[in-house]
This record gives sequence, C-alpha cells and structure tokens, in this order.
Amino acid sequence: VQLQASGGGSVQAGGSLRLSCVVSGRTFRKDAMGWFRQAPGKEREFVAGINRLGYTYYADSVKGRFTCSRDIAKNTVYLQMNSLKPEDTAVYYCAAEATGWTSRRGDDYDYWGQGTQVTVSS
Repeated sequence: VQLQASGGGSVQAGGSLRLSCVVSGRTFRKDAMGWFRQAPGKEREFVAGINRLGYTYYADSVKGRFTCSRDIAKNTVYLQMNSLKPEDTAVYYCAAEATGWTSRRGDDYDYWGQGTQVTVSS
C-alpha cells in the first residue's frame, strides 16, 4: 500500500493550494481518507476527511476554507486549500482508514503518506 501526497509549496497569505494523494494497493472506494498536518513544535492535528460514503468532515480551523474531495476512478483524494493563513503552515499528510469511517484520531488510520510541506507567508 502506498499513499503519495503532492501539491505542497510556498504561497502568500490569502493564496490557494491543492494537495493530492494517490492511493495504490488498496480498494480505495472502501476507505475513509484523512488529511492531517503537523507544524514545528506542535502535535499532529486532523484537518479534513472523507468517508466511504463521500461525506466530508473538517476541523473548525479550516471549515469554509478547505475542501476535501476524491476521484474514485483515479484513486486520489484532494485537499483544496483557499484563503490560506500563516498558521496553516505545516507538513500535510494523507492517511487511509480501512473501516471506511472517518476519524479525527490519527491512531485510527492504517496507512500514511510521506507528507508535503505547505508554507504560508504573511
């Protein structure tokens, strides 16, 4: 099983980025997928997720700015990030949860990608 995250970069505050995570080696449509992030000196936190039925969930800090979606045919989950703020700066990780039900707890996820850096400057 491999999760390959990409799309990170450096943007100014107010800008946008779209992260992608390609999943291989699993029946993607049965999984829940989550996005987490970890800033320097901080704990990993839940950002957004999408369950096997396609319902999405967001952390309060990103609600209304970030959108999680998936393309089952491409085995890919996306995180569209708009109105970025400096506090969004972190390494972003995608993760797969095998039961198909989104959790906000990283320990509930079974597979993780390698992370992609997002840096937002003021």
